[in-house]
Amino acid sequence: MAHRPSKKFKKTLLGSGAVVVLAALNAPAAVSFAEEKYHAYKIAQPGYKKQFGSWAEVNVPAEYRINAIHAALLHTGKVLLIAGSGNDQKNFDAGTFETILWDPAKNTFKKIPTPVDFFCSGHTQLPDGRLLVAGGTARYEVLEDGVEKAGGGMRVKNESPDKAVTLKKGTVFRSPSGVEYVSKFDVTVPKAKREFEISYFKSGQMKPWKTKVTAAETRVFVEATKAGPQALTTEAAQYEVVGLKGEEADNVYGLAQKLTTEKQDFQGIKGAYEFDPRAEKYIPVAPMKDARWYPTLVTLQDGKVLAVSGLNDVGDVVPGDNEIYDPATKKWTKGPFRYFPTYPSLFLTKGGKLLYTGSNAGYGPAEKGREPGLWDLKKNSFTKLGGLTDPDQLETSASLMLPPVQNQKVMVLGGGGVGESAKSTARTSIVDLSKDSPVFTDGPALPQGTRYLSSVLLPDDTVFTSGGSEEYRGRSGSDILKAQFYDPRTNAFAEAAEPTVGRNYHSEALLLPDGRVATFGSDPLFDDKDNTKLGTFEQRIEVFTPPYLHQAGTDRPALGEGPRELDQNGRATFRTADAGRIVKARLMRPSAVTHTTDVEQRSVELGLTKGQDGKTVTVDVPQDRTLVPPGWYMLFVTDANGIPSEAKWIQVG
Repeated sequence: MAHRPSKKFKKTLLGSGAVVVLAALNAPAAVSFAEEKYHAYKIAQPGYKKQFGSWAEVNVPAEYRINAIHAALLHTGKVLLIAGSGNDQKNFDAGTFETILWDPAKNTFKKIPTPVDFFCSGHTQLPDGRLLVAGGTARYEVLEDGVEKAGGGMRVKNESPDKAVTLKKGTVFRSPSGVEYVSKFDVTVPKAKREFEISYFKSGQMKPWKTKVTAAETRVFVEATKAGPQALTTEAAQYEVVGLKGEEADNVYGLAQKLTTEKQDFQGIKGAYEFDPRAEKYIPVAPMKDARWYPTLVTLQDGKVLAVSGLNDVGDVVPGDNEIYDPATKKWTKGPFRYFPTYPSLFLTKGGKLLYTGSNAGYGPAEKGREPGLWDLKKNSFTKLGGLTDPDQLETSASLMLPPVQNQKVMVLGGGGVGESAKSTARTSIVDLSKDSPVFTDGPALPQGTRYLSSVLLPDDTVFTSGGSEEYRGRSGSDILKAQFYDPRTNAFAEAAEPTVGRNYHSEALLLPDGRVATFGSDPLFDDKDNTKLGTFEQRIEVFTPPYLHQAGTDRPALGEGPRELDQNGRATFRTADAGRIVKARLMRPSAVTHTTDVEQRSVELGLTKGQDGKTVTVDVPQDRTLVPPGWYMLFVTDANGIPSEAKWIQVG
């Protein structure tokens, strides 16, 4: 017998003023329709919103809808959404690279000229409030069945100590057997290094000096000029550069060992830019030494930036050549050598070590660089941390420093197997770095196995988590339309209102200055459960309003006049009519997030002093820059019910 809604159910629904048209529908369809209407009614009720929060879709004009791969909150309160080519090779081939600047307070949008393809770049907040964006896409991947001509990396040598050599895109390299390969990019090979070895006889007379020349080297991707098995090779050989003559032909040559028709991965770029939030434009700075696609950039306690991992200019994972950017000189120098898979989650911890949680976005062998640990940059030593459940499912997991940062607890949430594995885990795990011998211990489980989970710190010291999918890139309709709050004080999850938009690969979420959470992007592999229709990039923006804002209404604590930077003692005083109700203050570092990787966000507990006149509050910021890296922060104050103010922006030097 077909199921029918009860009289009580129908009376509740229809009594609310909802209109349900049951005519011409069979019973199951009528029930489904009625349940949807009742759900819409339920989540619109004030009581529901005060307990679970609410979602609302942002009205984005068609001309401003992009494939948001990266999202960063700027100290102007605006959000920078970077697509680059947006994982669309047609855009890449056409040179169409996009960035949109969204003002959530006014819901206005602006197109930003984008100089290079920042798709899958790295980014971080700089001390002066600019956003450093480095790396991106030089070439899209070609799957094995699409590779027609043999190709691979060519090491280009220059033995001349007198001058550098530039070889333009299209330069031909010829093998000893006469097979020719053409370069796909311009490449400059520095001049060779010349050293003089000086020694002396016992008499003190100088011996004839010896000159040592070490060839300079760089890489370039090459492809055979003709298809066919004659171009395939796995043998090391030296290649002449066609067109060079005389001494230059002797000094400049190529070396290659493996030129095949195997899958050709994405290739990175060396370009780096600072985005200026005031001028609202990208400004070029010195390029990195290594090309990087899928790199992590992390700001250190001195304001410099460490760039780690990524795919290089021939599509290989950078083998450990990390580099450091100095915002004062706008240049890069060599960093400590250590290998990580792409987009590794690295967090600056108390004392200056970096915690690698094991979270990453994928490229690299399953057996290398996947174990979590503490990285001492000064000694370049790495101490592994044990105890993690499902250590083989850290790819596409989320990681964050739990609030407040002074507690030095870091959480890993969800994740999946390496590559396109169907495995995913509901595991959460927490490491307490304040202990002498820290290890991971299990936290409460997520509702189900989850990849690509968005996790955002809130000013009431909870964590909001949302979205993700159970399978790789949402295969088989596995997007998870659930959200929850994690409370570090109780070590438990609580239900939150369900989002209406699914988010998996290439999705982002971040805290806004008004205390809401904005979510962007999603790049499903397929659009249907049967995996027959290719996926469509999700361009809608959805914003979550937490329960604390529904509980407050318009009655929120507020900060009035105050400075934009700290005084010499690390303090700032603000006028307020709410001094009596304010019980807590937090600095929240703005997010810069991509691929579930956000190593920027952190919540800092502040000292709080109230003025004797009851009209001011003074916040005291910790002096330890390993806890509070230099830069711009959102300052929130909250009352005893956890209701936050709107943020004031303040700069920590």
